[in-house]
Amino acid sequence: MYIDHICIAVRSIDKAVKKLCNMLDYDIKTQKVTNSRQQVNVIFIEKKGSIDIKLIEPSNVDSPLWAFIKKGGGLHHICFFTEDVSKTTESMKEKGAIVVAEPEPGEAFDDELISFLYLGAGLNIELIDTKKRKSQIT
Repeated sequence: MYIDHICIAVRSIDKAVKKLCNMLDYDIKTQKVTNSRQQVNVIFIEKKGSIDIKLIEPSNVDSPLWAFIKKGGGLHHICFFTEDVSKTTESMKEKGAIVVAEPEPGEAFDDELISFLYLGAGLNIELIDTKKRKSQIT
């Protein structure tokens, strides 16, 4: 496994993209995509030689992300690339990780499988086994 991207929860993707791309010299990698399962909007930004940053915002008033945003938002999870999401999810579970979301299609990843786990020590992770990004611009 290796780190594929980090995810930051923001109140407004449009404002955050403008600010972070300018300050960090990143470029927009994808168009904004709505992930109906997690009730968030997602956009990726990229910079040559660095890992991607995924920004998420609540997609509706019922999004569970609002509770996190109301606390200030910020680093939401670190995403790890693995060869097989399902097998790695099971392996992490056997090691004591709490599965927050079992492997299911991820709309921001062209419906390839993703899962979310809590490892303890304040660390939420996402697992992916694809390089696909829906609505990729670059």
